[in-house]
Amino acid sequence: MTFRVSLVSLSLAVAMSAAAGGAALAQDVAAGEKVFNKCRACHQIGETAKNSVGPELNGLFGRKSGTAAGYKFSDANVNSGITWSPEIFAEYIKDPKAKIPGTKMVFAGLKNEQEIKDLTAFLAQFGADGKKK
Repeated sequence: MTFRVSLVSLSLAVAMSAAAGGAALAQDVAAGEKVFNKCRACHQIGETAKNSVGPELNGLFGRKSGTAAGYKFSDANVNSGITWSPEIFAEYIKDPKAKIPGTKMVFAGLKNEQEIKDLTAFLAQFGADGKKK
């Protein structure tokens, strides 16, 4: 009986551990806002956002690369054929120059998967008008 109880306990502990690990990979908008501080020197987001060193990021997901109004993009961005999705953004933000050779973006990239997920959740909450959805 002790052996059987131990197996049940072990199985339960493994399941709880896996669930906790999955929760750690969930997107966290508040954490994403903190990650956005790495982007803030060049990009703005929200109702008062304007183009700066980089384009404003309102309504990023679903937008074609190189089309933010009023921003002068590199030919590489304009001609990339990319429509931003969370998946493509995750690839891009790891190494912008590898994803779009010739981009003007001078950023070494985010390597931490959790930071990328959190940043994606933060960006996704803003519509094209800068209002939170």
